[in-house]
This record gives sequence, C-alpha cells and structure tokens, in this order.
Amino acid sequence: MNSAIDSILTPERTVKSAPLSSKKKVLEYLGSFIADHISESSADEIYERLLNRERMGSTGIGEGIAIPHCRLKQCDKTFGVLLQLETPIDFDAIDRQPVDLIFALLVPEEATDEHLKTLSMLAQKLSQADYRDALRNSTDSQNLYQRAIS
Repeated sequence: MNSAIDSILTPERTVKSAPLSSKKKVLEYLGSFIADHISESSADEIYERLLNRERMGSTGIGEGIAIPHCRLKQCDKTFGVLLQLETPIDFDAIDRQPVDLIFALLVPEEATDEHLKTLSMLAQKLSQADYRDALRNSTDSQNLYQRAIS
C-alpha cells in the first residue's frame, strides 16, 4: 500500500481535466458519478447531501483545493473521487482563490472517527505544495491517480 489514499481512491474514480464550470455543476457531477458506483444510492440524494454540507461552510480549503464530503448510509466504506478541473472555478474557498483540485469523500453514516481522520489526512497531504504541483502536472487520469497515491 502506497498511502492511505490508495485505500479510498481507484483509477476509475480519478478524472483529469473534468469540464465543469461551477460549484453546482461539480456537486451535480459528483452526485451522478458516485451514484453509478454505490448501489442503492441516487444522484439526487448524494447531490443534496454534498450541497447541505456546503451550506454549512465551503469545503474549499485554500490553495485551489476543495474536499466536498458527506455521510451516506449506502456507503459501506470510505469512498473517494479525485477531479482535476479543466479550468479553475469559484468554490467559495477560504482564501477566495479558484479551485481546480477536488477530492470528494463519502463515508458510512456511523464512521465519525474514520471520517475525521481521513479528512485530516487529505487536508495534510493536499497542503503540501509539491504534492499539489504533482497532481496539477499529471498527463492523464491514470497518471493523476498514480501521483495521488504516491
């Protein structure tokens, strides 16, 4: 195992140059994308849960990074999706900078400690400039995945 990230992310859930132009479109895309991967979940339910979390405060943590996240009862383990956007977008980030790297996280409804540990690990990893640069300089989705888990 290369990192804790490879336990929550797969190559199929890593997307380079996603053509999404707004925060709403990102959340809708994630809802639909995740519903395709988690049985008995609906795109609308996932979108609403992600949106409700954003209403509590933006998950844009600065440096062009957002970590939208929520709990989902249909989720049996922590589930990640990594998007690198084609063009940075406004995500109401704390530093007011546009966001181009999005690491969405879904956790089982009862996984409180695991949820917080995973968020903390992601925030710590994504706070490293060399790691963010490596992700941004990836050549395709497979390369983005390899860089994410290294």
